[in-house]
Amino acid sequence: MIESRLLKRLEAKKVQLDKLRPLPAAPINRLRNEILIEWIYNSNAIEGSTITLQETRLILETGLTVGGKSLREHFEVINHKEAIQYVEDLVQNTEPITAYHVRQIHELILARIDDENAGSYRKTQVRIAGVPFTPPESWQITSLMAEWSDWVASAEGSMHPIVLAAQAHHRLVAIHPFVDGNGRTARLVMNLLLMRSGYPPTVILRANRRQYYSVLAKSDSGNTDALENFVGRAVENSLNLYIEACKPVIKSPRPEEEWIPLRDACVGSPYSQEYLSLLARLGRIEATKRGRNWYTTRRAIKAYQVSL
Repeated sequence: MIESRLLKRLEAKKVQLDKLRPLPAAPINRLRNEILIEWIYNSNAIEGSTITLQETRLILETGLTVGGKSLREHFEVINHKEAIQYVEDLVQNTEPITAYHVRQIHELILARIDDENAGSYRKTQVRIAGVPFTPPESWQITSLMAEWSDWVASAEGSMHPIVLAAQAHHRLVAIHPFVDGNGRTARLVMNLLLMRSGYPPTVILRANRRQYYSVLAKSDSGNTDALENFVGRAVENSLNLYIEACKPVIKSPRPEEEWIPLRDACVGSPYSQEYLSLLARLGRIEATKRGRNWYTTRRAIKAYQVSL
């Protein structure tokens, strides 16, 4: 279940974004290109790629190779872009998302890296290092993926889109249908479901990798609340970016609406910087993470006080 304050903000911002439609082409195209680079960089970096954000931009914009980086890492960047383009095409498709689409996404992810296994279910048992959870046996995958497809089709109209995207992501990585590329494929599927419901693409940041794995591990025991809130906070950040890109700024924000670091936000408030950080991580206060630092507004702190 998504925390009530976070859910209220998400729904209000989704309504706000929908009211701005049709979205202005020029700023949205610029934002889309920036998010695409962030998306590819962070998703690959979570899986261990050493290519930096700026190197990712260079590869995508010029097609050049980066010295000292493996051919595999270059293909991971190029392949991810092609997989995103496929996902964007599927967004317009009203048919249910099935195991076939998952395999197509995976085939694009591993093309030219491991053509033998690209788009094919694993045929051996696997173990995930450092995780007590053991994925199912390989002979179970076909039936489990069919069950996953049926579940997505039945839940797509009845479950909140963010909850659906988070749970579909976890169920997919729990099945672990492929030898490699499961995480990247699952994050693409998560965004596919979000975008089909009118949400902007959402990036899981490399900086949040430890927390990301932690909430996935909690979901293994049946408690998906932490994962749903984790994804919800990432969605809120994307909604903020899209709304800001669509709204013309003709004057500076009022002091209470200005984004400020938590070390400044705690001054004059009843909360310490550490407590505000906790509220931000739990989604109980409106906040955004820029690099390694959390930012919030005095209006957000006041809203939290009122909510109590």
